[in-house]
Amino acid sequence: MTVVCRLEELPEGSATRFVVDGRPVAVVRIGDEVHAIGDTCSHAEVSLSEGEVRCDERELECWKHGSAFSLLTGEPQTLPATQPVPVYVVRVVDGGVDVDVHARAAGGGS
Repeated sequence: MTVVCRLEELPEGSATRFVVDGRPVAVVRIGDEVHAIGDTCSHAEVSLSEGEVRCDERELECWKHGSAFSLLTGEPQTLPATQPVPVYVVRVVDGGVDVDVHARAAGGGS
Protein backbone atom coordinates (compact mmCIF):
# COMPACT_ATOMS: atom_id res chain seq x y z
CA MET A 1 0.00 0.00 0.00
CA THR A 2 1.16 3.50 -0.84
CA VAL A 3 -0.19 6.60 0.86
CA VAL A 4 -1.11 8.99 -1.97
CA CYS A 5 -2.69 11.84 0.02
CA ARG A 6 -4.83 12.78 2.99
CA LEU A 7 -8.58 12.23 2.66
CA GLU A 8 -9.31 15.92 3.16
CA GLU A 9 -7.06 16.73 0.17
CA LEU A 10 -9.31 14.80 -2.22
CA PRO A 11 -11.96 17.03 -3.75
CA GLU A 12 -15.48 15.66 -3.48
CA GLY A 13 -16.94 14.31 -6.73
CA SER A 14 -13.88 14.60 -8.94
CA ALA A 15 -10.87 12.51 -9.91
CA THR A 16 -7.28 13.20 -8.93
CA ARG A 17 -4.33 11.64 -10.77
CA PHE A 18 -1.47 9.98 -8.91
CA VAL A 19 1.39 7.79 -10.08
CA VAL A 20 1.84 4.78 -7.81
CA ASP A 21 4.80 2.48 -8.47
CA GLY A 22 4.95 3.82 -12.02
CA ARG A 23 1.23 3.28 -12.73
CA PRO A 24 -1.16 6.18 -13.34
CA VAL A 25 -4.15 5.96 -11.00
CA ALA A 26 -7.30 8.09 -10.78
CA VAL A 27 -8.53 8.39 -7.20
CA VAL A 28 -12.14 9.46 -6.74
CA ARG A 29 -13.93 10.52 -3.56
CA ILE A 30 -17.71 10.31 -3.39
CA GLY A 31 -18.87 11.08 0.14
CA ASP A 32 -17.17 8.60 2.45
CA GLU A 33 -16.23 6.28 -0.46
CA VAL A 34 -12.84 6.38 -2.13
CA HIS A 35 -12.16 4.53 -5.39
CA ALA A 36 -8.91 3.91 -7.26
CA ILE A 37 -9.03 3.07 -10.96
CA GLY A 38 -6.47 2.89 -13.74
CA ASP A 39 -6.08 6.41 -15.14
CA THR A 40 -5.72 5.44 -18.79
CA CYS A 41 -8.79 5.03 -21.00
CA SER A 42 -8.73 1.61 -22.67
CA HIS A 43 -10.08 3.13 -25.89
CA ALA A 44 -8.21 6.40 -26.41
CA GLU A 45 -5.27 6.05 -24.00
CA VAL A 46 -5.90 9.45 -22.40
CA SER A 47 -6.11 10.38 -18.73
CA LEU A 48 -9.46 9.45 -17.21
CA SER A 49 -8.86 11.77 -14.26
CA GLU A 50 -9.45 14.71 -16.61
CA GLY A 51 -12.99 13.45 -17.21
CA GLU A 52 -16.24 13.82 -15.32
CA VAL A 53 -17.23 11.79 -12.28
CA ARG A 54 -20.83 10.57 -12.36
CA CYS A 55 -21.39 10.30 -8.62
CA ASP A 56 -24.82 8.67 -8.66
CA GLU A 57 -23.71 6.00 -11.15
CA ARG A 58 -20.24 5.50 -9.58
CA GLU A 59 -18.64 6.08 -13.01
CA LEU A 60 -15.76 8.05 -14.47
CA GLU A 61 -16.35 9.39 -17.98
CA CYS A 62 -13.48 9.84 -20.43
CA TRP A 63 -13.29 13.42 -21.64
CA LYS A 64 -12.25 12.51 -25.18
CA HIS A 65 -14.96 10.19 -26.53
CA GLY A 66 -17.38 9.83 -23.61
CA SER A 67 -16.78 6.24 -22.55
CA ALA A 68 -17.79 5.79 -18.92
CA PHE A 69 -16.08 3.26 -16.65
CA SER A 70 -17.49 1.74 -13.47
CA LEU A 71 -15.50 2.81 -10.42
CA LEU A 72 -16.49 -0.50 -8.81
CA THR A 73 -15.51 -2.94 -11.58
CA GLY A 74 -13.57 -0.99 -14.21
CA GLU A 75 -15.96 -2.25 -16.87
CA PRO A 76 -16.92 0.20 -19.63
CA GLN A 77 -20.54 1.28 -19.30
CA THR A 78 -20.74 3.11 -22.63
CA LEU A 79 -19.08 2.86 -26.03
CA PRO A 80 -16.69 3.33 -27.71
CA ALA A 81 -14.57 1.58 -25.02
CA THR A 82 -15.01 -2.19 -24.86
CA GLN A 83 -12.12 -3.19 -22.57
CA PRO A 84 -12.10 -2.66 -18.79
CA VAL A 85 -9.53 -0.68 -16.84
CA PRO A 86 -8.03 -1.98 -13.58
CA VAL A 87 -9.61 -1.17 -10.22
CA TYR A 88 -7.24 -1.17 -7.27
CA VAL A 89 -7.59 -1.79 -3.56
CA VAL A 90 -7.89 1.50 -1.68
CA ARG A 91 -8.18 2.09 2.07
CA VAL A 92 -8.45 5.11 4.29
CA VAL A 93 -6.31 4.61 7.38
CA ASP A 94 -5.94 7.36 9.99
CA GLY A 95 -6.99 9.91 7.36
CA GLY A 96 -4.43 8.73 4.80
CA VAL A 97 -5.58 7.34 1.44
CA ASP A 98 -3.65 4.12 0.69
CA VAL A 99 -3.66 2.56 -2.80
CA ASP A 100 -2.29 -0.86 -3.68
CA VAL A 101 -1.63 -1.17 -7.43
CA HIS A 102 -0.41 -4.74 -6.92
CA ALA A 103 -3.82 -5.92 -5.68
CA ARG A 104 -6.98 -5.73 -7.74
CA ALA A 105 -10.23 -4.85 -6.03
CA ALA A 106 -12.89 -7.56 -6.02
CA GLY A 107 -14.65 -7.42 -9.37
CA GLY A 108 -11.95 -5.10 -10.74
CA GLY A 109 -11.18 -5.09 -14.48
CA SER A 110 -8.24 -6.33 -16.53
